Amino acid sequence: MGGVGSTPGVRSISVARVAHPGGLERPRGAGAARTPRRVVTPEQVAERARAYFLEHATVDMDALTHELAVSRATLYRVVHSRDRLLGDVLWWFAERLFDKVRKERDLPGVEGVLQVTRLFNQRLARADRLRAFLMAEPHCAARVLFTPAGDMLRRHVIVQREIFEDATPPDGPWLRGDLDHLAYLYACTITTGYYADILAGLVPNAEQTERVTRALLTQALVP
Repeated sequence: MGGVGSTPGVRSISVARVAHPGGLERPRGAGAARTPRRVVTPEQVAERARAYFLEHATVDMDALTHELAVSRATLYRVVHSRDRLLGDVLWWFAERLFDKVRKERDLPGVEGVLQVTRLFNQRLARADRLRAFLMAEPHCAARVLFTPAGDMLRRHVIVQREIFEDATPPDGPWLRGDLDHLAYLYACTITTGYYADILAGLVPNAEQTERVTRALLTQALVP
């Protein structure tokens, strides 16, 4: 049955009224319809962030919210932090570079591991967007590269362990002991050596870094 004072044949809708600044009242339902929240996936955010990084050598969270048409709260719910998003962006490029140079390796054993590192660093030296980011945001870069905030080092250690396995020689001695820890030490050595300029203000010395990593591998060989 229609409400009091309703027009016959027209269903009445009870509308609550709420106080409004200035003593006016506004129906609770008036103007309250909300646009459904836009849903984005982590991969959609990462894809847009990678494109932004290639263009600007950084990741701007405000720009991403505009381009993805989401709020800052939604963006941070998806990616958790800017450092983590930068880590995901940089690792996406690093992982694909590792895949390429691992396929180019043609030496076994210690020489094969060092060959992969050498090829990777040579290609990385041509990454001008990465270098621009390192110079513009060295403190942020250090967090992303070396702490759980960016989760880069952990992922590097996993790949480095796989590189050890890839380079296993068909005969002769090979690495022994805790290979996860060895991969961690190796990854820390080559990354701190490569980024010596942003970490310690030193000129990176690839030859000296390779001598250290060679010694690290050699001492781990099965006698």
